Amino acid sequence: MMRTDSLDAHAPPSFREAYESFLRPGRILLTGHSHQAWPDVARDALVHAFGDAAAFVDDKWSEAVDAVVARVARGVAQRLGYGESEAASLVFGQNTHELAFRLLSCWPFDSRTRVVTTSGEFHSLDRQLRRLQEAGVRVDWVDARKREGLEARIVDAIAPGTSLVALSAVFFEDGWVLRDLQAIAARAAEVGAPLLLDVYHAFNVVPLPLASLPGEVYVVAGGYKYAQFGEACCFMRVPPGSDRKPVYTGWFADFADLAQPRGEGARPVGFGKGSSRFAGSTYDAGPFYRAAAVLDHFESHGLTPERLRAISLRQTSRILDRLGELKAEEAGLEVVSSRDPERRGGFVALRCAFPQELVGALREAGVFVDARGEIVRLGPAPYLSDAELDEGVAKVAEAARRLRRA
Repeated sequence: MMRTDSLDAHAPPSFREAYESFLRPGRILLTGHSHQAWPDVARDALVHAFGDAAAFVDDKWSEAVDAVVARVARGVAQRLGYGESEAASLVFGQNTHELAFRLLSCWPFDSRTRVVTTSGEFHSLDRQLRRLQEAGVRVDWVDARKREGLEARIVDAIAPGTSLVALSAVFFEDGWVLRDLQAIAARAAEVGAPLLLDVYHAFNVVPLPLASLPGEVYVVAGGYKYAQFGEACCFMRVPPGSDRKPVYTGWFADFADLAQPRGEGARPVGFGKGSSRFAGSTYDAGPFYRAAAVLDHFESHGLTPERLRAISLRQTSRILDRLGELKAEEAGLEVVSSRDPERRGGFVALRCAFPQELVGALREAGVFVDARGEIVRLGPAPYLSDAELDEGVAKVAEAARRLRRA
């Protein structure tokens, strides 16, 4: 795991000043794990997108959009840890479900296909795999509720005959970070199974050694959470040389075919080279303008993933310390996030008996948090001040005490 103790764990003041539209008086956004604020340049970028569409009409793709998407691809590849030279290995989609399902469609939806996953995956993948299991696909679920020895149990579950291994690098409920990705990837490669790694809760907040993982590794994530891209800008890294043929495919997956005469009857479905074989169809270009502007914004302030990690660890540590000082457990709040910084993602998770009531009470008090099941999540972000973090945590404890007494 990378070292962050030598990095400046505070964002520059000019960074916070760029969020005037979102950082309004009277509210504290502890939503850094789900919907970070957008800098004001994101709004300007959407106006720019409209201007290009008005100027070029249907020529906007070649005249403007392609260059914007290429800029985003370079930035994403860099922040994933692959470097800009691997920008061409990325394919984009509206959401991660679209991309993950496209990969899943490379195998038959019957008992010939065996997927190894965990019980802690995000709703879209969890739901999709449960539905495929109903259709006949063999799905082996590794119990993620027991964190002790989880990596070893995942490795043990990857047996010869495994078609695909699909799991999260950081779990969405409590931010638990899988440490030994190397061993998992090596075992998957040993049995000839591709690895689909969901790094949504790692992208731009928990740098991972993705480039060093062996085997056929597909990496999926998006910009909605820690990257501040907003909606509809998700991506999948496709390993070089992949020749998979998804059944779920769109016309962007083989532009060369457009020039061919159709003729009569059936003909083979062709695929473009590299990551394009996993492409879909026409998409909204606006989110890419927004993402490109936000990437420039991060870079202009020197906020690399490594520095963002240092900021995040300092902020989550502060939240944990304040919860301890306020005796949050006496208010019915159990900290389930790891105290080990190498195991802790970009937010703090609290278990309580009244999660939705707590979220609602905090919203009325101007503090934005969310809940997943019995877990309430507090997500800091680099534009938040220490005073806001302290006030937000104090209101969490106060509201919890009030609800517990009710």
